[in-house]
Amino acid sequence: MQKHFVLDTNVLLHDPLGMFQFADNIVVIPIVVLEEVDQFKKELSDRGRSAREVCRRLDELREQGHLADGVPLKHGGLLKVAIATADLPTTLSNVRPGHSADNMILATALRVRDSNPGVPTILVTKDVNLRIRADALGLSAVDYDVERITIEELYSGSAEVTIGSEIINTFYQDGRVALEVLKAAASDWPRELFMNQYLLLRSRDNPSQTALGRVDTAQGVLLPTRKLREGVWGIRPRNKEQHCLLDLLLNDDIKLVTLVGKAGTGKTLLAIAAGLQKVTEERVYHKLLVSRPIFPLGRDIGFLPGTVEEKLNPWMQPIYDNVEFLLNLSQPGGTTGRDRRQGQSHQDLVNMGLMAIEPLTYIRGRSIPNQFMIVDEAQNLTPHEVKTIITRVGDNTKIVLTGDPYQIDNPYVDASNNGLTTVVERFKGRALAGTITLVKGERSPLAELASNIL
Repeated sequence: MQKHFVLDTNVLLHDPLGMFQFADNIVVIPIVVLEEVDQFKKELSDRGRSAREVCRRLDELREQGHLADGVPLKHGGLLKVAIATADLPTTLSNVRPGHSADNMILATALRVRDSNPGVPTILVTKDVNLRIRADALGLSAVDYDVERITIEELYSGSAEVTIGSEIINTFYQDGRVALEVLKAAASDWPRELFMNQYLLLRSRDNPSQTALGRVDTAQGVLLPTRKLREGVWGIRPRNKEQHCLLDLLLNDDIKLVTLVGKAGTGKTLLAIAAGLQKVTEERVYHKLLVSRPIFPLGRDIGFLPGTVEEKLNPWMQPIYDNVEFLLNLSQPGGTTGRDRRQGQSHQDLVNMGLMAIEPLTYIRGRSIPNQFMIVDEAQNLTPHEVKTIITRVGDNTKIVLTGDPYQIDNPYVDASNNGLTTVVERFKGRALAGTITLVKGERSPLAELASNIL
């Protein structure tokens, strides 16, 4: 049975192609929604881009027939634009004027339901209060969750299996082991393995005997991770997740790395350390480019004076802190590192052309080749913004996205539909991409305790 889906304005602004995501059902767009979309189409923002895209799509459909009567969609559904009337249902007449647009959307949904008895009518909106009001009126309402990803089920990039000690010994001796051999010997084999996923092999007889490897589904084998005895720029992994991360970051064949973790797990520090290693030591890339979206935590302090560089200093200070820690300038007593790092600061690396720290504001239209690129705090980006960034990547460029989905400052995304988690799910299993989730905080015992209990 076909259903009627009545769309709210915020659904189309969130996903301009949302009107095509309802299979062979009937999609109803209240005309008041088009009036609200029209208010945003001149904005030079992601919301304005979405509004213009909605208008273009509807104009294309208009050429195929009258929107008021319904226009067939490619997947077998139907799209209608519902004309509003001046008369509101009696259940909506005694409300304050500030909700007039929402009232007209509710009125349209109620009229569609009453005009089609026996056919389910569902209001689709990302407005929590509107869903509550619809429910109070006896109208079914749901959130738009096409891109919604449950954090608890987010692909972590690693798994653990229990096998016999002899297979672990063989893995160390041969430097690889067939996935079929592991699957036959393991009682807790994962339901599905992905390319560049990490497996911790734990001995069934001696739990302290382990081995860590990376899955290569193309060859059907598990490959060992690289040895990191000397660390990366003096930074050594403190847990198995950090070891997996550094293996991903130092692998030149993997061009996209997504890094998810709570505060204090070492996301930014390890990414910058690997970038400096690749740029200054191995010289695989010409420059380390570090960027982050500009979103304030809490109330903003307003406009900042000075040049572009001076305006960016407060936003980029976390990057400076990590770089100078790696250069041993944050340690008591000043410069205590190796000779080539003594007396250096992040500004010295910038002046030498080895590092650039930029905002994401002006990235559209650029092409970025031969660089190790880090996008910090990527959880504050929308899926469209992340797409814009990744498509800027040129030849021989590696891009690393880091972030914590539980610390989001952008009011237009949440923990389940931001750019970071979208990339994790869309790119899992791709040969050019890898992801890892850091679990254990290493910043300090106090930071770890605060992250867990607050």
